[in-house]
Amino acid sequence: MQVLVITGTGTEVGKTVTTAAVAASALAAGRSVAVLKAAQTGVGPDERGDADEVVRLAGPVTTAELARFPEPLAPGTAARRAGMAPVRPTEVAEAAAKLAAEHDLVLIEGAGGLLVRFDEAGGTLADAAQLLNAPVLVVATAGLGTLNTTELTARELRSRDLEPAGVVIGSWPDAPDLASRCNVADLPEVAGAPLLGAVPAGAAALAPADFRAAAPGWLAPRLDGTWDAEAFRMREAP
Repeated sequence: MQVLVITGTGTEVGKTVTTAAVAASALAAGRSVAVLKAAQTGVGPDERGDADEVVRLAGPVTTAELARFPEPLAPGTAARRAGMAPVRPTEVAEAAAKLAAEHDLVLIEGAGGLLVRFDEAGGTLADAAQLLNAPVLVVATAGLGTLNTTELTARELRSRDLEPAGVVIGSWPDAPDLASRCNVADLPEVAGAPLLGAVPAGAAALAPADFRAAAPGWLAPRLDGTWDAEAFRMREAP
């Protein structure tokens, strides 16, 4: 798995902290890692973006950011309103391929969900994944409503002959409600892909050293971690 695309079922689902956890686990396993942020929105020229947050939490990874737009909107809309050139799927694929030539693992973090538009032609992160023939990790929320958005995302991936690598819960609550606990069993069913981890709520507030030490315990062995999906399911079963 040299290139892994990381998408979410929507905004604010924990994509960046999950990307950081995957990067930290890969680094701990002795792999070289690059993180590509296809399009950063809602951040000024001198402000820290998602790629910077990944470095802060995960450690020494190579980062690349293809474009930055000031308004917190879909990349295509933000580019148009700023009068700037948009990011295109071909540019994402080309940048990822270059990074893959020099790193063991390249993580591509999207913006929003899978079909958020990058440009006026309707190009998306899914198009970039198709160009790369890369598996896609889906970051989902824990609670009510997540089954619908996760299944829709997985169906779209399969309609494009893309592999859903699995699902990670981007923010597992300290006191999960009934829906969240039931979703541990239901998420892999609706996605048709394994549950590969659960990042605890508030993980981004940990000291970087603590985050790096804990990250492998949040992710399954397929993501260089030690997390046991069955043990987690049994512990959280309602």
